[in-house]
Amino acid sequence: MQLSTLIGEPWADYGLVDSGHGRKLERYGRFRFIRPEPQALWAPAKPDWRAQGEFVPGSDEDGGGQWKFAEPVPRDGWPLAWSEGEARVKFTAQTTPFRHLGFFPDMAPVWSWMRGRLAGCAQPECLNLFGYTGVGTLALSAIGAKMVHVDASKKSVEAARGNAALSGLSDAPVRWMIDDAAKFVAREVRRGRRYDGILLDPPKYGRGPDGEVWRLEEHLPALIADCRRLLDAESRYLFLTVYAVRMSALAIGEMLRQVFADLPGTVEAGELAVREEARGLALPTAIWARWSRWSR
Repeated sequence: MQLSTLIGEPWADYGLVDSGHGRKLERYGRFRFIRPEPQALWAPAKPDWRAQGEFVPGSDEDGGGQWKFAEPVPRDGWPLAWSEGEARVKFTAQTTPFRHLGFFPDMAPVWSWMRGRLAGCAQPECLNLFGYTGVGTLALSAIGAKMVHVDASKKSVEAARGNAALSGLSDAPVRWMIDDAAKFVAREVRRGRRYDGILLDPPKYGRGPDGEVWRLEEHLPALIADCRRLLDAESRYLFLTVYAVRMSALAIGEMLRQVFADLPGTVEAGELAVREEARGLALPTAIWARWSRWSR
């Protein structure tokens, strides 16, 4: 299987300004932040970075740490936007205890790709699993897709609904589900449901609303098999992203290739990356695999 890279380019409200020595400097609207980045093995373009805040990691390997601010940053967040053509999505950026800022900017090329897969599909219905704060959901809702958004976190789903309101999409056909993703998909299979597209961004480890335990390496194959049962020869895509695990794109690509062997279409795999503004280099962020009725 040939690997390829999806590279997110800077846009008006987001950019990877510089990176190096295990850190990255990013702009989120009018604010700049420094965050840890183990894959930035090179030296930064500039020795001195100015930022409103920096996430300082803890001494353990479990993702601990805290934000330290050089200047005031709104605690309740601030609005950002992403647009492609006339379909514009607005959402709130916010410094979270998990070092993220309320959305994943490296997913922008995935949002564009999914929109392209749905071109010409009358009233497509799509599923977003582990949907977080809903920017991917809204990127498709903004072009008329009926969406089902699933996340185990009530707080994340509430944030997603807030982003829908900010985008003027409160009345759009979106089902907001606080649920365990694997259990939800299994129920949809039993109901005989089908979708035109599925996006899933599972964590390495997590818990459902009723204490269900999720371990990526253990539970991902069964979830992908159930997702396959929600798709048919007329469906458009499945897109899987995986972060922060000791797993290769080739491995998840082969998993998808076997599961989707009975459907027409193409399975591809590779890396996600973000283009650095200072030098144009691509900083890797995650691995992905996808099935679609058409390549590229």
